[in-house]
Order: sequence, then structure tokens, then C-alpha cells
Amino acid sequence: MVSAMEYRRLGSSGMYVSEIAYGNWITHGSQVESEAAIKCVRTAYDLGITTFDTADVYAGTKAESVLGKALKGIRRESYELLTKVYWPTGPGKNDRGLSRKHIIESCNASLKRLNTDHIDLYQMHRFDYETPLEESLSAFDDLIRSGKVHYIGFSEWNAQQISEALKIQDAKGYNRFISSQPQYSALWRVIESEVVPLSKKEGIGQIVWSPMAQGVLTGKYLPGKKPPAGSRATDKKSGAGMISNWLREEVLTAVQNLAPIAKEAGLTMGQLAIAWVLQNPNVSSAIMGATKPSQVKENVKAAGVKLSEDQMRAIDKALGVLPNTDAKATKSPNPRA
Repeated sequence: MVSAMEYRRLGSSGMYVSEIAYGNWITHGSQVESEAAIKCVRTAYDLGITTFDTADVYAGTKAESVLGKALKGIRRESYELLTKVYWPTGPGKNDRGLSRKHIIESCNASLKRLNTDHIDLYQMHRFDYETPLEESLSAFDDLIRSGKVHYIGFSEWNAQQISEALKIQDAKGYNRFISSQPQYSALWRVIESEVVPLSKKEGIGQIVWSPMAQGVLTGKYLPGKKPPAGSRATDKKSGAGMISNWLREEVLTAVQNLAPIAKEAGLTMGQLAIAWVLQNPNVSSAIMGATKPSQVKENVKAAGVKLSEDQMRAIDKALGVLPNTDAKATKSPNPRA
């Protein structure tokens, strides 16, 4: 078991990120009290996690404020701060999407909440079908040139959308995307057939979210049993709707088949799930969330783990046909719908 954090380059850029990133999507500002959230962030940093991911929309903008507070006093150059723009952050018709107006205003608001003068990686949180792509890309390029943003990326885009954007960036001489933030786990493999090959070719690294399939791959949800009290599946504020898709008997039964593989590797099932996504060489970092410091301490032990080909095959065999591999499953809704 290796517990020292390791670091990978983000795409073809010169910036390194920690193999495990700390994300505060469903915790800070809503599910977890501010004090507990700060303890988790400090624990993550002390254990070598230098990459912190958030978004303007998380907890109705409160998550960024909590993260800014948690990182106060830590040398700014020693960590990488990631945030995103797209989803509604207010009631106004322009408080959403990827218009130049919303991107610039949202970036300035994020900088204030995060208590910093620059964002290391600013990401388009989905693809905006209403705004001309060139308008969004031009605004992102201006943010880099102004020094407010160092690098840019996107989340949950399909291969066609990525290609379209890169063509415009190259034609206009804009700064290029260096990162993609998709959902990716042993159960959700939709990026493998199209997004990953294109990303490899174009120098884009994956910073993946939900490597534990919202907690299902930890094995704590048992077939034929009610979800444990206090778990994500019972908390409507923290993604109960999202996890429900995985709480099918055949999935929960198959996941239990991973227990002996994890045991043989000297890992918990959660660590095995994170280690699995990190075996993909196009993955730069896997985002984990936590509600208490003990979870952070457990999850970081997945860093640096090398699974054997036999172990990878055994995981495939245990899950059978259940993983989703359909590239068309990557979709962006209309933020104004």
C-alpha cells in the first residue's frame, strides 16, 4: 500500500495536479457545517492533496466561500484552485450559460468568494447550445490574458463539441483547453471510446468526478437492504436522485464481487474504485468528496496504487455488462429550460 501522494501533469500543460483532488460539490455550504468542511480541506492539504475543485453553483455559491475560508493562510502558490461556470447562480436571465457577460461576471464573483486574485483552472461546466461557441471561447481567452485565469477546461462535453472548440481556438490563436472533467468510474465508462482517444491526441487530461459512482462502489449499499442512515442515498440535499440509478439489485450484487479483489490488493473497496480510474493514463486526477477528515485519510491511500492486469480483468469480470459505455450518454441540458 502506497500512501504518499503522487502528482501528474494536467494534459500537455506544465502544471501538475495531485492524483487525488478534493471536491466540494455536495458537501460544503449545504451538507456539512463550515467548521467540519474546513477540517476536511486542511486534512487533505496536510496529506499532499494540492488540487481543490469547486464551482460557482455548488450550494448556491456558498461552497466557493467555504473553500476560500478553508484555504486562507495557505501559501497560494502551493495549491491549484479549480472552479466552473455555466449553471444558474441567480434569478436573472443572464445569471447562467456561457455568454461573455455571465462568464466575466461569474469569474469576478468566484474570485471574491474564493478570496484570491486568480483561478488556476476555469472550466465550462457544460456545453451551452444557445451561446455561439466563439463568444464563450473568446471570453475564456480574455480571462487568461488578463491574468485572472491560468488554464481552461470543460466538463461533460462530447468528442464533437471538444473538436469544434479546438478548431476555433487554433484558428483564432486562443489559448487551448487542457482539461476535461467527466464522470468516470468502473461503472460509468462513457468517455473511453471517443473522449479519451481525442483528449490523448490533443493534450487534454481528465480530472474525473464520482470515481466511486456516488459511493456505490464502496460496497456500503447492500443488495436487499435499505441504504444506511445518513448515507447519500437518504439525503435529498446531497444527490439522492443521482445515486438512485445505481441502487439496482443486479448492480449492488455485482459490486459485492469486488470485495475479494480489494482485499487481495490490500485496499478498501473505495480505494480500489479510485485506484481503478487512476490506471487510465489519460486521467490526471480523481476528485473525491468527504464529510469528515477520516474519509480523506482513507481515500488518499489510493494514490500511487498500481493494479495488475489480472486485477483489472477481475474487476471487469465482476461487473460484467453493467458498466455504461455509451458515448452518447454525455449530455448537456439547456441552462434556461
